[in-house]
Amino acid sequence: MRYRWLRYRYAIVLGTGGAEATGGLRPIGHAWQISRSGVDPGMTLAQTAWRPPTDVWETAEAFTVTIELAGVDEDELDALLYEDALVVEGRRRLPPPATDNAGVYHAAEIRQGRFRVELALPAAIDPERADARYENGLLQITLRKTGER
Repeated sequence: MRYRWLRYRYAIVLGTGGAEATGGLRPIGHAWQISRSGVDPGMTLAQTAWRPPTDVWETAEAFTVTIELAGVDEDELDALLYEDALVVEGRRRLPPPATDNAGVYHAAEIRQGRFRVELALPAAIDPERADARYENGLLQITLRKTGER
């Protein structure tokens, strides 16, 4: 897994309300919906990546982000920590079923290809004390707060 700390703000973190009002983390996956004069969105731009299930746990000292990534090779993971956001991206490539006969899928529910998780960070993070572990298909990232709000 590659890890990078970037010392500038994350440009895609949009102020759309919601989590800012409550001070919590928020996913940014629905930021590209286009609406017409306050009416329900008329068009949603296609997403180029899927978003795996993600849990975020906050204590007084840290945020712990757990991402379900079963079947993802650790070398396919990138974690980018900005001053105000965490972005984890990568790719899941599953091998085709091993068979001598031609066949067809009756169900194909396991997502493959590029994925991306974007989380806005409501508190200052100490990048020197960030920790990431990848075990049993779960990526767990611990981001310790600096104490500043």
